[in-house]
Amino acid sequence: MVIDPALLAEALRHLAGPTMWIAETKAEVPARPGLYAVHGDTAVWQELGLGEPTDARPLYVGKAERSLASRDVDTHFSTGKTGSSTLRRSLAGLLADQLGLDGRPRNLAKPERFANFGLEASGDERLTDWMVTHLRLAVWHSPDGAVLDAVETAVLAELLPPLNVAKVATPWRPLVQAGRRRLAAQAEAWATGQNAPT
Repeated sequence: MVIDPALLAEALRHLAGPTMWIAETKAEVPARPGLYAVHGDTAVWQELGLGEPTDARPLYVGKAERSLASRDVDTHFSTGKTGSSTLRRSLAGLLADQLGLDGRPRNLAKPERFANFGLEASGDERLTDWMVTHLRLAVWHSPDGAVLDAVETAVLAELLPPLNVAKVATPWRPLVQAGRRRLAAQAEAWATGQNAPT
């Protein structure tokens, strides 16, 4: 699908910033559909093992079909939501050793779909604390009638954010996928009793 160049330029401009610290600006994230970009500084890139940032690209870009507020604040930046957040799973895979994170099934009562792993409770809290402390957010709310999926695809092709694993191929993708696979394997092992807690 061809995207209006002016619409794409507007989305890219908003997603570049200004960025907001999530802990201080939750009320500023609109409850409207749109795209969001998660940013980190050079120290964050290095802590994640991504190397030096080559430019000011965001770490991650995603879409909220209904509400940026509920998708960003209530899912990505909330403890207990790792199994529902590809951003949290990508970060968890890269920060597992630094934060002492262990993969668990996202639903302990019905363990399945281990690629959508969760984390043990205290580790999930540590991940949230790290995110709130280190990451910033930029948002673009889409105009009525915009095909959000198509705009997201065009933005991803333009920005190539390292933590996205769908719709885009980057030099960082194998590293992110390896970290996610490691925690997914821990979740599966936990479910099958091979690594059950004592």
